[in-house]
Amino acid sequence: MPAKKKRPPLRPSAKKAVDKTRFGIPTPVVSLFSGAMGLDLGLENAGFETVVCVENDPEAVATIKLNRPKMSVLGDITATTGKQIKNAARLGKSDVPVLIGGPPCQAFSVFGNREGVEDSRGRLLFEFIRLTKELNPHTFVMENVRGLLSMPFTPTNRGLGRILDESQSHGSLLRLILQQFADIGYRVDCYIVNAVNYGAPQIRERLICIGNRHNLLSDFPAPLYSNRPEDGLPPFVTLGDVIGPDSGFIDPCPEVMNFSPRKLHYLSMVPPGGNWRSLPIEIQKESMGGSWYLKGGRSAYWRKLSFAFPCPTVVTMPNHAGTSMCHPNELRAISVGEAAAIQEFPRNWKFSGNTTARFRQIGNAVPTRLGHVAGKVVRNLLSRISKGERDDLRNPPPYRIVHIRPHVRTRTFWRDGQVYAGDFSYYGENDPSQEGGQLALWTAK
Repeated sequence: MPAKKKRPPLRPSAKKAVDKTRFGIPTPVVSLFSGAMGLDLGLENAGFETVVCVENDPEAVATIKLNRPKMSVLGDITATTGKQIKNAARLGKSDVPVLIGGPPCQAFSVFGNREGVEDSRGRLLFEFIRLTKELNPHTFVMENVRGLLSMPFTPTNRGLGRILDESQSHGSLLRLILQQFADIGYRVDCYIVNAVNYGAPQIRERLICIGNRHNLLSDFPAPLYSNRPEDGLPPFVTLGDVIGPDSGFIDPCPEVMNFSPRKLHYLSMVPPGGNWRSLPIEIQKESMGGSWYLKGGRSAYWRKLSFAFPCPTVVTMPNHAGTSMCHPNELRAISVGEAAAIQEFPRNWKFSGNTTARFRQIGNAVPTRLGHVAGKVVRNLLSRISKGERDDLRNPPPYRIVHIRPHVRTRTFWRDGQVYAGDFSYYGENDPSQEGGQLALWTAK
């Protein structure tokens, strides 16, 4: 395995201050759907400062206040106006430079019922558009799950099983949202990205929309890390780099939403880096029930993590059989502190609520590193805006959707009737010496 390079730090060093505006102060940010402030913290690393949050979840509000006691926090977004936000932010008559937020994603996730705007949480996307119109920011960052990319405005009639009109077509909801932004004067660049490509120790696909009212094209950077040898980039940051035995990690919050005794029984038979396929066939059937007969989407069943690879997407409930996040070396789910470290929250960031509430906040958060990268894109946009630049485009489309290697495969669990566990890389299948080696080969019996 090639030698790893140290990933760039998210937090600015004491010797080098973060980027500042030309006035020598961080650029103010208005934050909607703030949650535990993962997106905010990322932008702060790029020279921004959140001046007001809009958040309705009691535990998340308590987390914000626990870490930022003086932060202005407004509640129900549906009852909040742009004027109230500006007053709370003490911006007076000043323009809002940046509006950010990650509207609830559960209604669009491929792991949910995908009810879209028929789910009250899904309709909150339009509150972001409303407040964009009222606040008239120069730029905005709106984050969501990749599932929004394919979501129809009206979920297909499951009884008929066919599309009746455009509103039920693939991606019609996102097209409607982007057109509504265009109708109020914003062009939007929509990026489908993966946090692991930018130095995060986690495979996490996300959709990031960056808009501005100056008709400028934005440019999200190309991946900085890769697990494909031909890319010539540093290898992905791994789980071991962050919480492994040689990482120096000291868990600030070792609370665990642990597996039940039954689940621990099955997980005790799985090697590090393995999953349900590492179990004998009869145990597979016994432990998975009807799920054993399904096709696809089962790699997280009875999964043990591996220090040699990036972590899978941090979830809100790591102790479920189908979204298992079992520690590589210890028979338990990952802890609150470990999950926060994988999401790259600052070590001193505290989470309010019980263990379940803390995991929910961490699992729902935007990886701080993606916020940092998006912040640098916005910083460049604001610089160009301040110079009065305009992109010389003929009949530019009001929006575009750009895929930047969002789908990343790192692990191989099964191939040609053989079960792989340990540290066997997807790109090292034919030559185990390339990337990760075949440390363990398990055959289901």
